[in-house]
Amino acid sequence: MDLLKKANDYIASKKHEVKTDYRHHFHLMPPVGWLNDPNGFVYYKGEYHLFYQFHPYDSTWGPMHWGHAKSKDLIHWEELPVALAPTEEYERDGCFSGSAIVVGEELFLMYTGHVDSLGVKKETQCLAVSDDGIHFYKKTFNPVISEKELGNHGDIAEFRDPKIFKKEDSYFCVVATKTEDNRGKILMFQSKNLIDWQFYSVVLEGKEGQGVMWECPDLFHLDGKDCLIMSPIEMKSVGIQYKNTSSTVAFIGKMDWKTGKLSVDNFHEIDGGLDFYAPQTCVNNRGERIMIAWMQMWHRNIPTHDLGHLWSGAMSFGRRLRIEDNCLLQEMIPALYDYLELEKEVSNVVIEEFIPYELENVIKKNTYINLRIDLSETKVMTLHLSNKQSEKIELVLDVASGVFSVNREHTGFFIKGIEEEILLERSMYIPLNKENVQIEILRDTSSVEVFIDKKYALTVTFYEKNSYENWEMNAVGKIEVRALEFYQIK
Repeated sequence: MDLLKKANDYIASKKHEVKTDYRHHFHLMPPVGWLNDPNGFVYYKGEYHLFYQFHPYDSTWGPMHWGHAKSKDLIHWEELPVALAPTEEYERDGCFSGSAIVVGEELFLMYTGHVDSLGVKKETQCLAVSDDGIHFYKKTFNPVISEKELGNHGDIAEFRDPKIFKKEDSYFCVVATKTEDNRGKILMFQSKNLIDWQFYSVVLEGKEGQGVMWECPDLFHLDGKDCLIMSPIEMKSVGIQYKNTSSTVAFIGKMDWKTGKLSVDNFHEIDGGLDFYAPQTCVNNRGERIMIAWMQMWHRNIPTHDLGHLWSGAMSFGRRLRIEDNCLLQEMIPALYDYLELEKEVSNVVIEEFIPYELENVIKKNTYINLRIDLSETKVMTLHLSNKQSEKIELVLDVASGVFSVNREHTGFFIKGIEEEILLERSMYIPLNKENVQIEILRDTSSVEVFIDKKYALTVTFYEKNSYENWEMNAVGKIEVRALEFYQIK
């Protein structure tokens, strides 16, 4: 049976039945079915290609395929045929996450072949190649990294998500595994030809409390530092960090390429919101490093599935990265600003304590909000994206502590995970220059991404029952609004 043709035929026959109530305007979604981790994020022949974990036949997780889309600007996406389906014995239960690399005119995918049936659980690393970026052929010698190469350095049942890159005249990939006592572990392998691989090093090993398994590693050099991002499962919360069931973390320091080990100077959570997992990066033609993540979280109900809309999951908006003071900072990709159409602006407004500042009918389902404020005399600022039925997304900045929070408690459809306490709010610390704060809010149909000072981000999904068209600001103390602009994204 041609499983690729079966998947593509199914998509063509079913995607017109997908309900569009919560479909995004400029975030990548599956045409039908389930989407999770971004895979193979790469710049190839003048376009971004983004693959993703994909189950076309249901809006819940299932046997993984690789969905595929491309874009010139990371805003307008073109759906492409399914790139990989689990056709071989070494991947019979799924083509799991991986990455891509351009070699000459060819595009190579490196992915995890997943087996978890008939009493066997095994994960190995495999290759597929394309000369047009659309049709991929699996190498006959797959898998290229398995028990022999892994040796006693990890667990073959938990060994996945290769991220491939080239350094000098060698190819390297970092792969996630775990220790015997359930701590995360990132391994690195080396090859001269992409075919013959050998174990190189243990890049980093988790300490107790830093997660029972590390997933989706990505190692890169940026702004004079080395950065390893990954997604720990069940990382213990520390203060207001790592509250989600699964987290995303940046470890920043210096690689010793003789030993293949990362010396860590600092580590921190990447996104302070409720819905951000498995980020992956690529470098574009301008040398910028761009990051995209799955805009969802494991083990939570997803209303588009609950309501029978035939799809689940989306990617975050693209973020340009930089490193300052051993912190990974992020801002929206600049291409966004080329597609903005101003709809309303106000300036030089003073918001006094207990006197709400309200604007009606200024928020659409594809809205960018730019807010520049002076908080020198502010204790607490509260922002609402709301409607007249008291549904709202609430953003709160406690200026004294620098804690910024996003809350979806009062949204339309309830979302619940497996956290010990129902998690409806997330927070992060934001170092502030109180006299000049910029808050950018990117609202697509069922998501809000908040960026503060082009450095810090919080991401949240929500499923409103009535449209959130209104804006409200409240102050404890006084807020000076220098500029407040509402744009529609074309």
